[in-house]
Amino acid sequence: MSTPMILRPATRSDLPAVLALLADEEHYVDPATVIVDEAYARAFAAIEEDARNEVLVLVDEAEGVVLGCLQATYIPGLGRHGAERALIEAVRVRADRRGGGLGRLLMERAVERARARGCALVQLTSNKRRTDAHRFYASLGFARSHDGFKLPL
Repeated sequence: MSTPMILRPATRSDLPAVLALLADEEHYVDPATVIVDEAYARAFAAIEEDARNEVLVLVDEAEGVVLGCLQATYIPGLGRHGAERALIEAVRVRADRRGGGLGRLLMERAVERARARGCALVQLTSNKRRTDAHRFYASLGFARSHDGFKLPL
């Protein structure tokens, strides 16, 4: 990483880059090819309007391009003496820029952001097939503690 990286909340103009990151984990997708339809625009607007949700982007300050993203949701609860917890999902780093520490930087800054907010815990989910991601999360200090379940509706 030769240029400074900033982590900031995504803006509407970042949406094509975020969707490109989510579209294909293994290959670079040009954000210019991504169509932001009404459903994506509506979902992003709902996230922007909710103080407990944010899409964060890691931006190369010199290039002005989005190189990573994640969504953080801050959940109030009665556990841990009423402290919030941060749920991190949809963590992605641009496929052609992996291996240089961007993912670590993205996650460390997101954890710092949660800590500054007063969260007592950061949790995340990851698809069982993403074994490389699991090793990465473990290297950051995350520990497997629960099994997750989903029910499609």
